[in-house]
Amino acid sequence: MPLMVALLMACMAFQLNASMLNPVLVTIAKSLETSEATVGLTQTAFFMSAALFSIFVPRLSDIVGRQKVLFTLIAITTIGGVVAALAPNIEIYFLSRVIQGVSGPVVPLCLLMLHHEVKDPKQYGILMGIITAVNGGIAGIDAFLGGYIATNFGFRPVFWFIAAVGVMTLPFILKGAPESKPNAGQRMDWVGVIFLVITLAGFLTALNFTSNIPLVVGSVIVALISFTLFVQVEKKVTNPLVTIADLKKRSTWALLLTTVLTMTGIFAIVNGLVVSFAQNGEIGYSLTANTTAIYLLAPYALIGWLVGPFMGKLAPVYGYNRILRVGLIGSLLGVVALMYLGLNTLAILITATIFIGVTYAGTANIMLNGLGVVLSPKDNPGFLPGMNAAAFHIGAGLSFALLPAMQAMNATSKDGYFNGMLLGLGITVLAFLVSFLIPKPVDAEVQSV
Repeated sequence: MPLMVALLMACMAFQLNASMLNPVLVTIAKSLETSEATVGLTQTAFFMSAALFSIFVPRLSDIVGRQKVLFTLIAITTIGGVVAALAPNIEIYFLSRVIQGVSGPVVPLCLLMLHHEVKDPKQYGILMGIITAVNGGIAGIDAFLGGYIATNFGFRPVFWFIAAVGVMTLPFILKGAPESKPNAGQRMDWVGVIFLVITLAGFLTALNFTSNIPLVVGSVIVALISFTLFVQVEKKVTNPLVTIADLKKRSTWALLLTTVLTMTGIFAIVNGLVVSFAQNGEIGYSLTANTTAIYLLAPYALIGWLVGPFMGKLAPVYGYNRILRVGLIGSLLGVVALMYLGLNTLAILITATIFIGVTYAGTANIMLNGLGVVLSPKDNPGFLPGMNAAAFHIGAGLSFALLPAMQAMNATSKDGYFNGMLLGLGITVLAFLVSFLIPKPVDAEVQSV
C-alpha cells in the first residue's frame, strides 16, 4: 500500500543517519584527524538534537499536519547529509550531525500516521513491527553499505548516499502519505516548548559533561528552574503541550524511564563497544569496517527486521508488556555472553550480537515504540510518542557517552570493554525492573488469536 511505502522510505531516510554510520566511526576519526571519543561525541550530539526535537514536533504535527511535518523533517536531514559530506573538519561535521538530528521524531510520526489509518489492532501490530524494525537497521543492508563504502572510498560518499535517499523519499511522502490533523485549530504551546527544551538540554548537558563540575551544577540549576516554569505554564494555557495529570501517570513516566534505561544499557554495546573491539588491531579481531558490517551489524539488523513484524503480531494477543520483558531478559543474556565469551572468541561475539538483534532490535525496541502510541492520551495523540522518541534518543546519546567512557578507562586491555559492557548490563537490569510499572494498554490488546 502507498502509505506503508512512504512511511518505510521516511524511516529508512532517518535511520541511515544512525545505523549506516556504525561501522564508519573509526574511518571518520582517521579522516578528520581526531579521536574515536570525539567522533563518539558527535553521535551524542545527533541523539541530543533528535531528543530535543522529538519533544514537540509530533504535537506540532497534530496541529499543522503530519504529512507536511514529515516532509519537512526529511528535507532538513537531507541538507544535513550534504553538510556532513562536505565537512572540512570535526567542527563542521559536528554541526551536520546536529542538523541531521532534527529528523529524530520521524519514527513516532510515522507510527501516528499508521495508527490513524489502520484501526484493527492485529493488523496495526504487524505493520507497526515492520516499521519499527527499521530502528535496528535496514535489514543489515545499511551497515554493509556503510562499511563497504567507508573501506573503499572513505566516509564522505556515505553521506552523499544518505542525502540521495532523502531526496528520493520526498515524493513518496507527498503521494503516499495522507494528511491528518487531529488537533487542527488548536494553538501550539510554544512557551511550554521553550521551557521543556531548556529543561532537557540542561539535564543532557550535565550528564554529558560530568567532568566539568561548574558546568554540571549550572546546567542542573537552569534545568530545574526551567522545569518549574514549564509546570506553571502548563497549568495556565488552554492547549498545553502536556497536562500535568498526564505527566504523573505511570503510562508516561514508567514507559519513558524504561526506554531511557533500555537504550542506555544496550545501544552502545552493539553499535559502539562490539564494533570497536572487532576493529581493534591490538586486543580485538582486526576486522575492517566492511568486514565488521558483514559479520556483525548486518546480521544483527537483518534478524531484527525479520523478527520485528512477528513480535508486532504477537503484541496485541499476548501483551505488549510481557513481550517487552521477554526481550529485555534475552538482551541481558546476550550481553553476558558477549562479556564472558565474545571477547575471547569471534564466533561467539557474532552469535551473541545476532541474538541481541532478536531480543533487543526485534523485540524490546518494537514494544517500546508501540507502547508510546497505544498508551498516548486520545486528546493529545502526539504527546507520548514524541516524549518516548526523545527518551530513545536520550538513551542512545547517554549510552555513547557512558559506556565508551567506561571502556576508555582501561583502553589497552579487554578489561575496558568488559567493564563498559558490565555498566550496560547493570543499567538494563534497572530497565527490566522499571518495566513492571508500565500499565497494560487494554484498548490495544485482544483476547484471542
